[in-house]
Amino acid sequence: MAAAASSIRLFGSLICRFSNGVFLKPSHSFAPLSKLLYREKLSSCSLYSSSDKWVSAFHLQCGNSIRKIRTFAPLCMGRRSCKIAGRKTAQDAKKTKLYSKIGKEVVSAVKKAGPNPVSNTALAALLEKVKELDVPKDIVERNIKRASEKGQEAYIEKFYEVYGYGGAGIIVEVLTDKINRSVAAIRGVLKDCGGKMADSGSIMFKFRRARVANIKVTDVEKDQLLSIALDAGAEDIIEPSQDEDDSEEAMSERYYKVVSSAENYSDILSKLRDAGIPCEPDNGSELLPINPIEVDDEAMDLNRELMSKLLELDDVDAVYTDQKL
Repeated sequence: MAAAASSIRLFGSLICRFSNGVFLKPSHSFAPLSKLLYREKLSSCSLYSSSDKWVSAFHLQCGNSIRKIRTFAPLCMGRRSCKIAGRKTAQDAKKTKLYSKIGKEVVSAVKKAGPNPVSNTALAALLEKVKELDVPKDIVERNIKRASEKGQEAYIEKFYEVYGYGGAGIIVEVLTDKINRSVAAIRGVLKDCGGKMADSGSIMFKFRRARVANIKVTDVEKDQLLSIALDAGAEDIIEPSQDEDDSEEAMSERYYKVVSSAENYSDILSKLRDAGIPCEPDNGSELLPINPIEVDDEAMDLNRELMSKLLELDDVDAVYTDQKL
């Protein structure tokens, strides 16, 4: 009986040694193994690609305890599902970051010249932008009050440049009252998720700044949008990328970008809304890639995770990339 148990333990150890570099030291604390299972086909799971991928795995079962070992790491999500998740996350984060950025700009304006928009031209201009961007009034009032609090400093705008995966460049826009805190937080994300801080100017030249109105492709006919936006003075209409197998859900998360100068932006928003076309304003401006690049599925997934983690930082107001989404 002891010899049989020893043979089973030895067989389990050999499988561990040859399963693509995964090694487990045989444990002599195991009771006799009652069952040894080897499974070839990976069960379906939303975290894995829907294509036919194979992975070797086996279970070691002792009583009610089961230990499962896979021979390599889980696969990345496919490009289409990654795109959908990336767009939804970006759009949800955009509104939150817009309100945060406006609040910090209000604090800085009030700190410089007081809370009266009559004498504070910077605050007066900011209040006009608030109306344009449909920012709730209570956010402005709360931050005007916050500016008078003891110890509250003005905010400074900074841009940090990052090398992402697959040759993609990433720009991190920050408005902060503590630069050292912001840099430390960004470096912490890069350490955890990958990416590398770039020298100033290494990535920024790949982008241009513009005002952008975002319109869902399901909310407007392309010809109608082109007619209204171009007549109103838009500089460009950027169409979203698409895949042949995109579902209706994917279509609903695609956006046209109406690009304009700061001077024409309010007029364009007004004419789009007058025509009954719902649009989402930018957060004051956007950085648009001059020549977007293609990356593979794995790099796209890794960059999406990296950008998502950067956007979670309180001091970060926006994150831009030159990869095609």
